[in-house]
Amino acid sequence: MTDTPEFDPRNRHIRSYVLRQGRISPAQKRACDTLLPLYGIPYKAQTLNLEQAFGRTAPKIIEIGFGMGDSTATIACSQPENDFLALEVHTPGVGNLLQLIHTNQISNIRIIQHDAVEVLRDMIKIHSLDGVHIFFPDPWHKARHNKRRLIQAPFISQLVQKIKPGGYLHVATDWKDYAEQVLVVLSAEPFLENTVGGYAPKPDCRPLTKFEQRGIRLGHEVWDMVFRKND
Repeated sequence: MTDTPEFDPRNRHIRSYVLRQGRISPAQKRACDTLLPLYGIPYKAQTLNLEQAFGRTAPKIIEIGFGMGDSTATIACSQPENDFLALEVHTPGVGNLLQLIHTNQISNIRIIQHDAVEVLRDMIKIHSLDGVHIFFPDPWHKARHNKRRLIQAPFISQLVQKIKPGGYLHVATDWKDYAEQVLVVLSAEPFLENTVGGYAPKPDCRPLTKFEQRGIRLGHEVWDMVFRKND
């Protein structure tokens, strides 16, 4: 696996991630080999039928960048009435979430291992999502890399089209300057309304990750932002 270039001339957008050769455990690789065909959805540049993908009609929520998938699994188990389409590019995280799905017999998660920008653009119908989770996106904290941050006005403009009227967007970050940027971008989107007027208290539905718990012990803060799409 090689580094993904910062700019993909074919797709005309700056990547918000870089794929590097990373360590994948034998269990994670085995999960990808055996379980991804069961719980994964291949990327295709055609509209995805979400009801068919999950085998039922239920509220559909997308998580963009689920990391190792622990929070995704916890949320899905606590909300069996909802379906979760989990997007991630990094293979170790995909393998880990697949293991969690299999071990805990979770039936309401499907995974697409692909660039979220392209998945949203090519596969997700307008007004088809009840919610979107973006938890701890890469902050690209060096100023010269800020352009690579996922949450920018053009992306949010595309994303909000996919959310149903009354649906929500929940973003969490532990980088203050990114939180400030996200709040400005979301507040400027005419189809979104802040549910609290500023930063939101951490919703009970978002579990604390091990990384977040460690940060809190060290005195780090986390900023949650919950916006709702106008009816």
